[in-house]
Amino acid sequence: MANEKEILNSSKAPEPVGLYPHARKVGNLLFLSGVGPRERGSKKIPGVELDEAGTILSYDIEAQCHSVFRNVRYILEEAGSGWDQLIDVTVYLTNMKDDFATYNRIYADYFKENQPCRTTVEINKLPTPIAIELKCIATI
Repeated sequence: MANEKEILNSSKAPEPVGLYPHARKVGNLLFLSGVGPRERGSKKIPGVELDEAGTILSYDIEAQCHSVFRNVRYILEEAGSGWDQLIDVTVYLTNMKDDFATYNRIYADYFKENQPCRTTVEINKLPTPIAIELKCIATI
């Protein structure tokens, strides 16, 4: 997975939507690019229903949370790190008012053992029709 430039890409996480790697290793730190809930090899987003124009008709934040956490885990493990080595997580939500309580409950289930620093912010939009994205730092 790694090359001499310390750029890391997962064979399981969704393909990046631009020119960036899934992660980059610097010393004993692993910096993950923004990770969303999309599925590798398709444009499918768990829990999202789109109309023919690509506009979001409905979405399930719970399904997206589970999917994004799974994708982060894929990247960590393929890079030689792990869930328990996360030290900082920035979470971007597109609808804090309606989604925070559900996201926060699911987050607490995933992070019972390891409690990295966390920042959660609301943003207007993400590059694909998703409601959550994570930006993470872990140790290796």
